[in-house]
Amino acid sequence: MNKEKILNFYRSHFGEINGALGGLIISVCILWIGFIRTIFIAICILAGYYIGKKISNDKDYIKNLLDRILPPGTYR
Repeated sequence: MNKEKILNFYRSHFGEINGALGGLIISVCILWIGFIRTIFIAICILAGYYIGKKISNDKDYIKNLLDRILPPGTYR
């Protein structure tokens, strides 16, 4: 197949393809490592995504977070 055709097909069915791949990955993880471990991995991935998104939007996010949690100036 032509590379252009594949890219156009992917662009027109972006959500369906990514949803199917996500479902496949989750089902294989559940079969291999179990339900609870798969849920734990998913929670860790979501937490990492959330923190990464916050860091990319605000470069001082970690510093501000530590200021809220710890007494100011303790990590410097």
